[in-house]
Amino acid sequence: MKIHCGTDIIEIERIKESIDNLEDKFINRIFTKEEIKYCESKKNQKYQHYAARFAAKEAAFKAISWKLDDKYKISWKDIEITNNKQGKPQLNIIGIDSKDIESIDLSISHCKKYANAVVTIIGK
Repeated sequence: MKIHCGTDIIEIERIKESIDNLEDKFINRIFTKEEIKYCESKKNQKYQHYAARFAAKEAAFKAISWKLDDKYKISWKDIEITNNKQGKPQLNIIGIDSKDIESIDLSISHCKKYANAVVTIIGK
């Protein structure tokens, strides 16, 4: 068993500026349809949720890097952040062989200025 960890923090304002300046081009490049639907449902706090998911994807890239020969083999949309029925965020990795991944855990948080995420992967 091997534990792999990734963490990321981002200023919410940076994500807001990217969304405001690039609009759908940025959003559709980074986020899945389900992620967009979730974040847009948060109305005035949508930028915090976009930023938290962005940080989670960055943290996931760091945690999963041990499986990648080439970091360009995985894209933003290959990592999807959803919430379970209790509201806990979940990380779904698409297009990566997961047979040697025992478990994945994700924690995200945000406040007025920052969003952060930590991803822990236990490999077999």
